[in-house]
Amino acid sequence: MAIHNVRGKQGELQAVAYFLQRGYTILHCNWRYRYYEIDIIASREEKLHFIEVKTRHTLTYGYPEESVTRKKFASLKKGAEAFLNSHPGWERIQYDILSISKIGSKPDEYFLLEDVFI
Repeated sequence: MAIHNVRGKQGELQAVAYFLQRGYTILHCNWRYRYYEIDIIASREEKLHFIEVKTRHTLTYGYPEESVTRKKFASLKKGAEAFLNSHPGWERIQYDILSISKIGSKPDEYFLLEDVFI
């Protein structure tokens, strides 16, 4: 497996721990439908969260959250629609981005963008 894939998986595992510590219930990790993938689907306080996780080991190309483009966000929304079609009943949903920066020997930094709409 390529190093960026390994790092991405590590970031997603860290993200799961991050959300569990904050009282979220993890429903799915890497949920797929056709060409759509949602990194984490979780719930908390009767709200369904569709979460994109971005991890970076260098800031050369900007912060992790900056790599979520309009195209990527549109794909997240379409994946969420597919999920809701097969799992109806959720009245409240939210799109979130969790950014994890793992720069050198510094402690990992987490930045959660909640209720995102691009």
